[in-house]
Amino acid sequence: MMPLKGMRVLDLTRVLAGPYCTALLADLGAEVIKLEPPRGDDYRRIGPFTEGESALFTLNNRGKAGLALDLKTRAGLALARQIAGQCDVVVENFRPGVAEKIGLGPQALRAADPGLVYCSISGFGQTGPFRDLPAYDLVVQAMSGLMAATGEEGGAPLKTGESIADLTGGLFGSWAIMAALVRKTRSGQGATLDVAMYDALFSTLTTSHAQHFYGQTLPRRVGNRHPLSTPFGCFGTADGQVVIAVLTEAQFARLAGLIGRPELPGDPRFGSDGARTAHEPELKRLIEDWSGGQSTEAAMVALAEAQIPSAPIWDIAAAGTSAHAAARGLVTDLPHAVLGTAPTVAQPVMFDGEKPAAGHSAPALGAGAADILERYCGVDASRLARLKQEGVVA
Repeated sequence: MMPLKGMRVLDLTRVLAGPYCTALLADLGAEVIKLEPPRGDDYRRIGPFTEGESALFTLNNRGKAGLALDLKTRAGLALARQIAGQCDVVVENFRPGVAEKIGLGPQALRAADPGLVYCSISGFGQTGPFRDLPAYDLVVQAMSGLMAATGEEGGAPLKTGESIADLTGGLFGSWAIMAALVRKTRSGQGATLDVAMYDALFSTLTTSHAQHFYGQTLPRRVGNRHPLSTPFGCFGTADGQVVIAVLTEAQFARLAGLIGRPELPGDPRFGSDGARTAHEPELKRLIEDWSGGQSTEAAMVALAEAQIPSAPIWDIAAAGTSAHAAARGLVTDLPHAVLGTAPTVAQPVMFDGEKPAAGHSAPALGAGAADILERYCGVDASRLARLKQEGVVA
């Protein structure tokens, strides 16, 4: 099941948002040509490293064919344009305006092929007063409203533990490309897509939107608990913490019985979700009077038997090596030219019971040059040698 088999993508992206977008397309069978400058994608030089190979580059460039061209040369630019003319999709994440300036922008490429789907991914989009601001994940997290709502109660704003703005931008980029390709099959017309990490991350903050637009209040930092529902957070046990997530009155009644306080649903302080949230500190103390006397494992068993949503707090090693992760195929070992095999986390969706994944790991710099340039540009071995000698091809 490779739903994008036969689709060709020219990947002009670097670092994370763009490469993550095109890796998702490669997982689904698209032929992705990663075009890098002679020095390579900046992520090749960001650790951690294994045998000199960047883990971040390896994870986010799986399934791609590698080509390195100097786009500052006329010959390199001409080759890139020739390849783009034979692709269904072009994805770039240069600074706004740069692709157009060098002759690889949507206006130039779509004039030659109106059916081309051209996707630009940037920090703040191709228009607007912020368009030229640096497109770093931390900047977008800070300005989107996410950091202001994240952190311990009474504490300072916190970023998330992942580059969520980059990843959200890449995810929406792949989603938009798919939608544009569906339209192309119906009308023959491509699209020019403008994906901003800022817009993408802001659009996902639905709890903050609910509080601000409908509750007329600014979200405040509440740590690990939910800002609107209670009890919904982390609770101390004898040897750690357990997550308890109660959303319905029936669940709360079962929890009250479990902790030996069946009268709580009739207490005005705890008789509704809103009332419980207003009196969260008192309710948390009552729950921890029970959970604090239990091991995390014992608490989990009791909560599961009472059909109350709960969970232990796992690190990435526990999450990735669980029996469930194995059954769902969350981690796949892909062939890698240097490492032999490289663990990879591919797109997570099952298609008709199968999980599509790229067939190989990330390419070495320029490793696919001979094949790509011969197939797309008719470059034979002698011309390739000259292009390498001239520094056009790395």
